[in-house]
Amino acid sequence: MPELREAIALCCKKMRLSSHLAERAMTIDGATNQEYLFHLLTDEIDHRHKAKITKYLDSAEFPKRYTPEQFHTDEITFPETTSFQSLLALDFYRQGKNVIMYGGSGTGKTMLSILIGIAACNAEVPAKFFRTAGLINRFTESHQKGTLNNLKKKLNAAQILILDEFGYVPYDRTGSQLLFDYLSEIHEQKSVILNTNLEFAQWANVLYDQKMATALIGRLTHHVELILFPGTNYRLRESSINEAFARMNRKDGSHESV
Repeated sequence: MPELREAIALCCKKMRLSSHLAERAMTIDGATNQEYLFHLLTDEIDHRHKAKITKYLDSAEFPKRYTPEQFHTDEITFPETTSFQSLLALDFYRQGKNVIMYGGSGTGKTMLSILIGIAACNAEVPAKFFRTAGLINRFTESHQKGTLNNLKKKLNAAQILILDEFGYVPYDRTGSQLLFDYLSEIHEQKSVILNTNLEFAQWANVLYDQKMATALIGRLTHHVELILFPGTNYRLRESSINEAFARMNRKDGSHESV
């Protein structure tokens, strides 16, 4: 039996199959040869699925992992075209949309974006999570070191890019420009989830450039699900983002540019 196991393992290696298949070949049962083969192959498919999910979850770099049961939607205002369930079902991603979450600190934006990212990984859709300031610093450092293409290659492995805490601190001017350039490159190719406590009119304050801020808002909101987290943030009632949200819903759910 050990010799047979080694022979199967060698065959798997030559065919670029996992060692898991060789191990399971010695334990799986089947009433017929065909049933045995079917059980072996379906077990290998399940193993690969689980391994891919583990890989995606690890590479996403979520600061913490949550379950949907931990999240409460009571104080969140969803647009008419979406819901908590549709976000976790990745409807926005399949429709080629971005997601912008607006509200004060501690209102649940980060948690919801992580839950969406976990749901994506479980569906074999790679996602990547960043604190926006951290990603901008990476752009600046890679630009200085001449490794910008390597950074973009790593980012391009993800289909959903999560930018948390956008606008919480002023950013490096060069890094901000590089982030803007990258988001322009992936416009309508990937979905971006952006969490912010700044209304649109204030974006230029952290990006240092009104034209760049206006262009970024235009790209992100071209096809977007805008989710409001009022919480205790009284400024929301006066926010330009809140006005944009109201305009969207008055259009019977059609998303005009904001």
